[in-house]
Amino acid sequence: MIVAVKTNNRKRLFIKGFLLLSVIGMFIAYYFYMSEEYTKKQKLENEKQIQAIKKKEKKEKDRKLERLIYREIETAVDLIGQRKVIDVKIISNKALIIVDPDTNLDALKVRYGSTALIKKDIKDTKIALDLKYIVESKYNEK
Repeated sequence: MIVAVKTNNRKRLFIKGFLLLSVIGMFIAYYFYMSEEYTKKQKLENEKQIQAIKKKEKKEKDRKLERLIYREIETAVDLIGQRKVIDVKIISNKALIIVDPDTNLDALKVRYGSTALIKKDIKDTKIALDLKYIVESKYNEK
């Protein structure tokens, strides 16, 4: 024989109400937790996108500067005469151009003025162009 004990209706109603409120409370807590996780995820994605954009802009700026320096050195070599140039190097903020000792440097002196440092030796002539000054003047121009 099975005996079942029933409680009165008030206790049963109170327990059902308490369980219903606790389930609703758990759903509300889960909703707020998931919304917070979603906003964190969105912030991380936005930061990654911003970093990617900054990286792309930096690469583009570097390419512009590289092209600018290349064109300027190419212009200097054209002013000197390509056959007279022995070597071209970039050392820190200077472009070092080594040419034959009998090279005419008047056009180079007119274009660059005091920013072109010239040192004459018996074997060769060394010209140092200040790239920092050139880049600042040309980059700000554009």
